[in-house]
Formats: sequence, C-alpha cells, structure tokens
Amino acid sequence: MPGQMTEPERARLLPLLRELGDLKRTTSAGRPGSIATRLFRSAWSRLVAGQDVGRVAMATTAGCLAAARLGDLDRAALTGLGLVQDEAVRIQQDAVREFTAFLDPDLIAALCGSFNGDAKTSAVLPHFVEQLADQPRAGVTCPGRPRIVLQPAENHAEHCLTVAVYGVILAGSYGADSAKVFLAALAHHLHNAAMPDSGFTGEMLLADHLGPVMARATDVALAELGPDLRRAVVDARAILPDDATPEGRAFHAADVIDRVLEIDQHLARARVTMADVLGPMALVHDGPVKPFHDRVLAEMGLP
Repeated sequence: MPGQMTEPERARLLPLLRELGDLKRTTSAGRPGSIATRLFRSAWSRLVAGQDVGRVAMATTAGCLAAARLGDLDRAALTGLGLVQDEAVRIQQDAVREFTAFLDPDLIAALCGSFNGDAKTSAVLPHFVEQLADQPRAGVTCPGRPRIVLQPAENHAEHCLTVAVYGVILAGSYGADSAKVFLAALAHHLHNAAMPDSGFTGEMLLADHLGPVMARATDVALAELGPDLRRAVVDARAILPDDATPEGRAFHAADVIDRVLEIDQHLARARVTMADVLGPMALVHDGPVKPFHDRVLAEMGLP
C-alpha cells in the first residue's frame, strides 16, 4: 500500500499538514470560495459522476499538495495562460514532489500519476455540497462558557476536505484503506448541511435529542445521492463512531489534527514578528534594487 510509514515518521508530517490547512484561506480572483472549498466540490462532482473512490482520493490529495505550493495556478489556469496540458501537469507534479521529504516515494508516485487519471465530473451536485460550503463551523465552544469566535470562520466543506486529505496521508501508517477513510471524512458532517453548528455546547444542550436530530439531517443529505454512491458512503461512515478499526484510527487522527491546527493557525498570526517577515521570509528579497529598498526603509525608520 502506498504511504506506509512508522509512528515517528507520522509525527514529521506536521509542517506539511499545516501547509495543507492553509488552503482553507487561499483564494483567487474569479473563483468563488477557497481552494479547499472548491476541491470539496470537485471531489463530490467526481464521485457523483461515478469515478472510483480511490482515484478521487488520490486526485484530490494531489490537487491539495500542488495547490499548497502553486496556489490557484492549477491546470486550468496554466493552460489558459498558454501552456500545453503536458507542461501544466508536469508543473503540478513537480509541486507534489517538493513534499518528497515527508511522504513515501510510492505515495508520491501514485499522487503524481493521478494528474493523468479520469477527470470525469458531474454537472449536477447534491444540494448538501453547497450547504456545507455555506455552513460555518462553530469555533471554540464549551458548555457553560461563551463561544470563542475566530474569523474568518472555516466552513464545513473546508473541514471535511482537509480531514479527507489528511486521512489519505495518514492511512498508511495505520494500515488503513485510504479510499474508505477519504470517503468517510468527506461525508462525516453531512448532518451539518441542514443543522447549523452550535458545537460542543449545543450538543450537550440537545442531550437525548442529539442522536435523532443528527440522524434525520444525515438521512436528508444521503437521499440526494444515487443508490450505489449512497451505499458506499453509508459503508464508509461506519468507521466514524470509534477507533476500533485501522480506518477509524486514521480518520479520528486526521479529524483531531485538523480541529486543533485550525485554531493554532488563527493563534499563529499573533505570534508572527517583523523579524520573521524580514528575516527568514525575506519580504524584501534579494534583487537589483534591494540595496535601495534597504536605504528607503532605514530612512523611514522601518521596521
């Protein structure tokens, strides 16, 4: 299975996972929503069109890795600017290979190969896809305490997509079926399409009503899928209640990492200093006018 890794190697994935999490906040002109939201739509569009779940998992993960370095310079953007398709694919593959230090070579090869796979998509998406893209996450909640609201709030499509991709990356280390983990993660918040997210606080207040309300909301979303895909989603979601299976462990690892990293990425902004920006990040970077830039900044007393 591509992606096999040991537990110590799994811990080294954190910088990569941080990069992928930032796709929730990466946008570009003329394209609605973040890259993560659009990859969520794309994944469901491929699934509804009948594409194999494993292929969708690889293609979506590859798209995330490429976007982590290229942003929205994807195949459509690159070919629209004059590159032929083979050139655009090669650039995306090169972006994926930048993560060779983190990922197993077999997984890298599978991800790079997915750019040449079946791109068939459906013109009609289930309604729950757009509902999840519109539905914000609750933020940090705890019974009896005021909610901590963090802006911009991620939406449920972004969370599900990120957990799905994390799940593919982590699956090998748990001996899990990456396709099943991917599909379960992509569908693990179906109930929130119709159910606004009130977090841990709301769940506790609903008490015995929580299970029936979530089940009803989930059934409404599942009813929008064709019979074959609905059966596959129900089967994949069977891993969600616990960590008794390799797939359950891979999913819950991906889910908790994303939940904590999402908050950490908000808090990290407050920790950035001008020394970080001008030093390691080289905001004023080397070039023919850098000496002049440095003099101007010194004259102005910046930083």
